[in-house]
Amino acid sequence: MPLSLPDIPEHERSLLVLLLLDLIQQQQQRIAQLEDEIVRLKGLTPRPDLRPSILETPPPPSRPPDAKRPGSDKRPKNAHLTIHREVVVALADPPPDATFKGYEDYVVQELILEPRATRYRRERWQTADGRIVLAPLPAEVVPGSHFGPTVHSYVLHQYHHQRVTQPLLLEQLRQLGLDISAGQLNHLLTQGRDAFHQEKEELLPTGLQVSSYGGVDDTGARHRGQTGSCLHLGNDRFAYFQSSDSKSRLNFLATLRQPHADYVVNEVAVAYWERQGLARAVIQRVPGGGGVCADEATWQAHLAANGVTGERPRRIATAGALRGSLIHHGVAPDLVVLSDGAPPFDVLVQASCWIHAERPLARLVPFGAAHREVLETVRGRIWEL
Repeated sequence: MPLSLPDIPEHERSLLVLLLLDLIQQQQQRIAQLEDEIVRLKGLTPRPDLRPSILETPPPPSRPPDAKRPGSDKRPKNAHLTIHREVVVALADPPPDATFKGYEDYVVQELILEPRATRYRRERWQTADGRIVLAPLPAEVVPGSHFGPTVHSYVLHQYHHQRVTQPLLLEQLRQLGLDISAGQLNHLLTQGRDAFHQEKEELLPTGLQVSSYGGVDDTGARHRGQTGSCLHLGNDRFAYFQSSDSKSRLNFLATLRQPHADYVVNEVAVAYWERQGLARAVIQRVPGGGGVCADEATWQAHLAANGVTGERPRRIATAGALRGSLIHHGVAPDLVVLSDGAPPFDVLVQASCWIHAERPLARLVPFGAAHREVLETVRGRIWEL
């Protein structure tokens, strides 16, 4: 609490007394600023900002008599609805002197959730040689499944988009009247999803071809009881996730070149080796000129056959060949990789993430309210950018 000084008579207000009073006031302000800063750095509750009473706030200006209340503009609430059924409600006993004036609409929305079981009676024919011929099922029936396409889409939407667990989803389907087991539900979620896997495989190469940059980051994650990594790569056009057991540059390059698995030795790979300081003797032993190894086993055998045995030379040589494979398969050499500056992501053109550019400002300790206000203003501008 600031020190309360007594009133000093006028005849005692010498120059020295006035200077000391001013010095005490400055020290009190400085102590209060330091106390506030210590509280903020420790994450404690700051000093409350006591605002004036709302009873002293002047009332808002009155609205003109012909003005509408804010937010009272009418809009066609049912204009976007599709009417599926119309019911005419007749007046049971209209007055004898009344004249019919048409209808007044009243729209009611309803959601129908009900099970529907369809029995397909397939014709069976037997040929002269004893073969049985069955009539084919309609195209809308999912092959190998006794559940319709709406059940398939509903299960996938609830589980993946709405985060409904399998036990809760199983209970919900049974309450709706479906005869389904836990195994059948798991089958709906996991089997026959080749189209989704194919779309995932095509997503990354397509996204890299149509993008000038890609933001990348990874985080630790558990996979099948083991500590691994989850890598995210994307921008405003696509988002790709890949789970793996490492965060190395080799893993990142191998992810970028998907779905290809080859190792290409070309001028791109050689230029990378030279920038990384790979020994000239090693570069000469690994043949160039567009050499291609079909897979990892062939590449490792190729390195061993050419006398590249050290851990660091093999790592640099492999990274260069992976980078050569990227460019060979159409990835732009000037593709910008936007990251937090981690070395594994420095493979093409590296750009620093703006969030990490703001972090050093957050570590600065201002000297007072004025400095803190300036610092927060600059940090706010970065976040707005």
